[in-house]
Amino acid sequence: MPQNSPRLNLPLLQPSQAQKPVTHNEVLRRLDLIVQLTIISTNATTPPAAPAQGDIHAQGDTPTGDWAGHTKKLAAWLDNSWHFLSPEPGWRAWDQSSSSLKRWGGSDWVEPPSTTQNLPGIGIATGHDSTNRLSVRSPATLLTHDGAGHQLKVNKADASETASLLFQSNWTGHAEMGLSGDTVFSIKVSPDGSNWAEALRFDPATGLTSGTAVQSSADDTTAGRLMRADYGYGPGNLLGTVTQSSGNPTGAVIERGNTPNGEFVRFADGTQICTAKLTSTACTNSEGALFASALQTWNFPAAFATGTTPALSGSGGAAGRFLGFDEPSNAQVGLKVLSTTSDAASLAPTVVAIGRWF
Repeated sequence: MPQNSPRLNLPLLQPSQAQKPVTHNEVLRRLDLIVQLTIISTNATTPPAAPAQGDIHAQGDTPTGDWAGHTKKLAAWLDNSWHFLSPEPGWRAWDQSSSSLKRWGGSDWVEPPSTTQNLPGIGIATGHDSTNRLSVRSPATLLTHDGAGHQLKVNKADASETASLLFQSNWTGHAEMGLSGDTVFSIKVSPDGSNWAEALRFDPATGLTSGTAVQSSADDTTAGRLMRADYGYGPGNLLGTVTQSSGNPTGAVIERGNTPNGEFVRFADGTQICTAKLTSTACTNSEGALFASALQTWNFPAAFATGTTPALSGSGGAAGRFLGFDEPSNAQVGLKVLSTTSDAASLAPTVVAIGRWF
């Protein structure tokens, strides 16, 4: 018959053994130490000055004093002396110093591994359910990098489903951002969790925006809406080429230009002003009581709208000189410089035409 048990090395009662209570009590003492094992500390090296009956310490690599020579053993204080036990792989103990469960791995006490795959749910300071399988109750939640960057991924099964962040107040939704029912990123807001307005919507192909927070047309002046670049004006399109569609401006506000025939200014409302300084001329041709220059033709630097007649004015170049105009077309006009006296001075007249370019 063996002297000790194979697993816990407990002394066994032998046939015709004397002092059997001694052996029996030794077994009970050893079981009392290792069943529901609790240790004061792990990796201990120095015996405490005043241990309590039944205290157990898991020794480290270099124990000293009364523990010297018992590396990695369990030191139990019983009846005013230390008793030493060698742990077996797989023994579990509650570590009072760290308030954690430890397992003897054969060379050290370690925390037992826990399964983290395919859990039904996790609740941190709160409960989880079948919908909110991960629930966290905390003043804040930190997600940080492990080396460089960090991505938070929200994935959905197909385009018609939802992948979004929902912001609630007292469990009522008031803002949502993400992919809701399609693959277009949008931002929605709600006053009550039931009625939602899509404030911004970003086209995935172009990156352009739409939504209730953006102008819907060029004449949309709703207070608080964001101005679209093609509907509003700024340094980039205040000056440029003026264009229109059905009378509505589609280009810049002001356009300036010049040709050999003079200068012109066009405005987005359709107004056009042409100016020029013409060829110098003298007023020596007698026309009754007046003297006139030779006939000049002014081709406008920019044509006016077909079917319109611009208003003409100008200066003869000196006091006593004035201009006489023929009936203009939308592209040109004939004119003479008139004077009350014969004036051989060669002076250049200036002319102005005002009308519409559309």
